[in-house]
Amino acid sequence: MSRVGVKPIALPDKVKVSVDGRTVNVEGPKGKLAFDLPGGTDVSIEDNGVVVSRASDLREHRALHGTVRSLVNNMITGVSEGFVKELEILGVGMRAAVKGKALDLALGKSHPILHPIPAELKVSVAENTKIKVEGIDKQMVGQFAAEVRSYYKPEPYKGKGVRYVGERVRRKEGKSVGK
Repeated sequence: MSRVGVKPIALPDKVKVSVDGRTVNVEGPKGKLAFDLPGGTDVSIEDNGVVVSRASDLREHRALHGTVRSLVNNMITGVSEGFVKELEILGVGMRAAVKGKALDLALGKSHPILHPIPAELKVSVAENTKIKVEGIDKQMVGQFAAEVRSYYKPEPYKGKGVRYVGERVRRKEGKSVGK
């Protein structure tokens, strides 16, 4: 395995990483995550740090090396701090509410949208227009937020729709009246 310029991922307190064959298990105060390693990469635990190495300098192995390192780092961050995505709804009459295990969205369509909430995520709604998605799996948090946003993406004329907090929507001018 190639180890040129390999920098270990630091482990925060109360986070345990174990490698079981081709599976990396990460356990922390917020929960547990597991990941199956692709071929050409290897993970080892050294001096309170996690080191990801690759089999060779082939293009595929270099690409997988960076991807695996990022995934393991996100797992460590997830079980220690967690991930949060915040969405906001802009538009008259548009609102959101959590009903049981589903997110109820009224986005100006003819019917309410019930989007199921995965068991691993915690979703809360404040002021009927601010949605907060929390969880330990970065991919799952981002995917859920993207799915909710996809129901009514922000439009460029009035800016109505579901957007991430802090997202800038490029505004367009409306039709111009003729002579």
